[in-house]
Amino acid sequence: MNHGANLSRHLILCVFGGIARLWNPDPGQCSVLPNNLVPASLIGGTLGFGLIALDWAMGFKAADFTAFAFHFFTLSFMSLVLTSRAQPIAGQQPVALGGLWLSLIWVICLVLQALVGLAAIGAYNTIASEPLSGFLGLIATHGFTQGPGQALALGDLWTTAYNIQHAVDFGLIYASLGFVAAFAVGVPMARWILKKNLHSGRGGSLDQDFERGLYSGDAAPASGKLITHSANVDSFAFHIGLLGCAYLITDQYLKLVHPFVAGTHFENIFSYNLFFFHGLMICVGLRALLDRFNLGQFVDDETQKRITGSSVDLMVTASLLSINFALLTQFWQPILLVASLVTLVTAALCFTAGLRLKTLGAERGLTIFGCCCGSTGSGILLLRILDPNLASSVAKELAFFNIAILFLSFHILAIMAPILPSIPVIWIILIYLATAGFGLILVQLLGSKMSGDYSQKPESG
Repeated sequence: MNHGANLSRHLILCVFGGIARLWNPDPGQCSVLPNNLVPASLIGGTLGFGLIALDWAMGFKAADFTAFAFHFFTLSFMSLVLTSRAQPIAGQQPVALGGLWLSLIWVICLVLQALVGLAAIGAYNTIASEPLSGFLGLIATHGFTQGPGQALALGDLWTTAYNIQHAVDFGLIYASLGFVAAFAVGVPMARWILKKNLHSGRGGSLDQDFERGLYSGDAAPASGKLITHSANVDSFAFHIGLLGCAYLITDQYLKLVHPFVAGTHFENIFSYNLFFFHGLMICVGLRALLDRFNLGQFVDDETQKRITGSSVDLMVTASLLSINFALLTQFWQPILLVASLVTLVTAALCFTAGLRLKTLGAERGLTIFGCCCGSTGSGILLLRILDPNLASSVAKELAFFNIAILFLSFHILAIMAPILPSIPVIWIILIYLATAGFGLILVQLLGSKMSGDYSQKPESG
């Protein structure tokens, strides 16, 4: 299938999503979708899912869009890291502290979601005529916390090596439902936070422009500045090219390293399924080099933020388009049970822990909930509701977070996950429970330190 045509339809669905969100039969009132702050990417993805399910998508299938979800997720984070370091804001914690807090919550969600999924399938099997493998519930955590890329990789591995049937499709469906859960729960929660003024007060407000998703006339803010002369190269093309160079360097780096790690446990770490992590490292180094030689001035932060935001929007749309409708209808009961329970547990943990923080607690709680429901991209989308210009430190904390989680969850993701179906279930439960317990202790200690040292709420910008 032609990828250029796929991308064209992908972009069109995002535009349709925006139109659906803006449409208003009564000019004096905001329509239902904007009133609920539903992102256009989610609306467009839902429309596309419906077209594919009805076979009205001009021959395109769900599988045609899986790669787009993976690549746009990677691009969103590589672009974020290329943006310059934010200036410190009075009353906010260092990026490392906030990033560590986010990382600990994510790891706790990683293991709790797996245990909840395992228990949900066990409960379903007590009444099912054809029992399902418990690993079809356990893989929910990789769909929710890691997104379609990792769910696809592990699902394929478990199917090939351990004969866990439908693992790939279940993983991709969980990943897509994770995005739905992120906004079905996260958007109303964000609205409640705004109404109660529990956020930092930097940019989020429920005015008509904010609800409609469209600025009115002269109220539209400027975004970005030209870095290159248009007679030489368009400034936007220059920024896309910089990101493309980092992408190609990452690709060649993984090809170079792969022969040395093939056949070892490190093969999974240096696989293309973790392309985003290695791309993140490449961009960290590239940004450091640009700053070291005083070339960072040639990267416009606002332009880079628009690339990041666009990648997130397209990733969400692609993930919804990749849902396998036929399998979803066949196994909707266990899938809905697992997804509902996982969402409930994740929301309870993230929002309770976030609102206990005295500084940026609402932003962090909402962001990490999004991160634990599909990918970090959904976390950024939710953060943009409270912090439209990504002015707080939370967006930068996410870069640290994406590095830290690989170390904090190394025993789960790198050692256990690839061979999980070969490990006795009792050992899985014990190790996951121990990880969750230890993580909760660290969160409590870190939360006390953060709240004690930084109790002043930032003033409104």
